[in-house]
Amino acid sequence: MEGVLDLYFYRRVGFWLAEFFARLKMTPAAVTWLAGLCGIVAGHLYYYRDLRVNIVGMVLHVCANALDNADGQLARLTHRESREGRIIDSIADHLVFVSIYVHLTLRYLVEGSSPAICLLALAAGISHALQGAAADYYRSTYLYFVTATAQTGMDSSSGLRSDYRKLRWRTRPWDKLLLALYLNFTRQQEMLAPRVKKLRDTVGALFHGQLPAWLRERYRSSARPMFKWWGLLMTNNRMLVLFALLFIGQPIWYFWFELIPLNLLFVILIFRQENMAESLLEIAESSRATV
Repeated sequence: MEGVLDLYFYRRVGFWLAEFFARLKMTPAAVTWLAGLCGIVAGHLYYYRDLRVNIVGMVLHVCANALDNADGQLARLTHRESREGRIIDSIADHLVFVSIYVHLTLRYLVEGSSPAICLLALAAGISHALQGAAADYYRSTYLYFVTATAQTGMDSSSGLRSDYRKLRWRTRPWDKLLLALYLNFTRQQEMLAPRVKKLRDTVGALFHGQLPAWLRERYRSSARPMFKWWGLLMTNNRMLVLFALLFIGQPIWYFWFELIPLNLLFVILIFRQENMAESLLEIAESSRATV
């Protein structure tokens, strides 16, 4: 499910960092915020036209990704995995890319570019958010279907809404704010993949969480070939393209990269994934009817 750069670099460096932070008694949330800080500073350094400054930003960007990998491994290593940790991790990731988009936009505005670049950056940022949300949702859904241990970690907007209503702004404002952000994020994911959501809900009701082996294997064989393409919508691919464009002094093309090729790939993958879900839903319902 992960790319070569994740498997052979970030995972290994992340685990070494996780062991190091465990010895220091650091919490996963602290590592997450450290990763976010590195990424935000990296975004600021992309504002300058000096390539040497940009390279320092690239190094910090890689450090941010390594730390982002380490926080999850630290959580598992110290048995501190939690929904709050996943929410904070998502917020930190979004802040990093907001910093990158804002500073790249300012870089061109101060040089006299048309204010229309703000609209270009906004459209690219929205595209990025939607692509990342869908990729994350399909990854979680894949784990839900093919592994027994991940099923309890798959949140739905209906369940989150119930938890959200139980919290009070007066007594637990931070927890309620985090859950509100997470609820909104989950709603976006479900809106992007309505058939996948319906498949998950229907299968859960039909088989009461005990998914048959044939369904697991069918989902695995159908969904797995698409992961190499979903990987192109994840952080590493964007980062490498951004680095290349910074080296040639044309980071504005990063916005167009988001808007044209990545959005085209995004639409194709959504279409294929939704068709796959509809097909599996029909099979699941017919097989249950014959039992």
